[in-house]
Amino acid sequence: MSASTFKAAMIQMRSGLAPAANIDSAIRLIGEAKSAGADYVQTPEMTNILEVKRERLLATITDEDKDSSLATLRELARKLGIYIHVGSLAIKLAGERAANRGFLIDPKGEIAARYDKIHMFDVDLGNGESYRESRTYRPGEAAVLADLPWGRLGVTICYDLRFPALYRALAEAGASFLAIPSAFTQTTGEAHWHVLNRARAIENGAFVLAAAQGGKHENGRETYGHSLVVDPWGRILAEGGNEPGVILAAIDPAAVTAARAKVPSLQHGRRFELVEPAEPAHLHAVRSST
Repeated sequence: MSASTFKAAMIQMRSGLAPAANIDSAIRLIGEAKSAGADYVQTPEMTNILEVKRERLLATITDEDKDSSLATLRELARKLGIYIHVGSLAIKLAGERAANRGFLIDPKGEIAARYDKIHMFDVDLGNGESYRESRTYRPGEAAVLADLPWGRLGVTICYDLRFPALYRALAEAGASFLAIPSAFTQTTGEAHWHVLNRARAIENGAFVLAAAQGGKHENGRETYGHSLVVDPWGRILAEGGNEPGVILAAIDPAAVTAARAKVPSLQHGRRFELVEPAEPAHLHAVRSST
């Protein structure tokens, strides 16, 4: 493997209600990834706790400065000398709110980037599943990029995946790698996970790196798993199943240049006006006479 390439590891987890136990699992899996040669390791959304009950979540989590999960993973990154991208932690904010916050930790243990999930998962899936993230979490307001030794990383989380304009903005700002750590539901994952991740890779000519939660969780929620690494041509380089574990892929940034040379859509984007249908004349007449 040349100096310009690197090995990425996606950590698939099944987080429960106890942050300490979840972080112990993450530490073990990150250690396995390091032993396999990983330079960049990503954990899924909600690495420290997967809890949908607002009161119980807020009673368990703490603010960033006091969060032992973050401190432990920072020390681990320093000890192992690798990038650890914590997909997200639930972080307590003022006013009985939380942040769904991702952290990129560099090999010195320093926080290279923070990102608060922008898009809130407020959905009714029609099968008894209903989620209202906005009741608990404060949405982020800024897209975030970070520079790795191998290229620029665009940082996102889970439900962001359904908003392609975010990824286009990151790619136009130079992102070669799009991080999408997730906790997709079983229902939506079966239907949309693969096609959405591959679409984000293809339309932006970028690698997609997506660590996921998978399986039946302690709180009763079921997540889809299938952590993915997708190349800029849309090919799946590595995929997990439904169980916790590590998936690895060799990443060659030259593939980004090659894909964008073949289909230079980032250069072809144009601004445009939206022309709406004209109002029927008889409706205008009725309104004018009232």
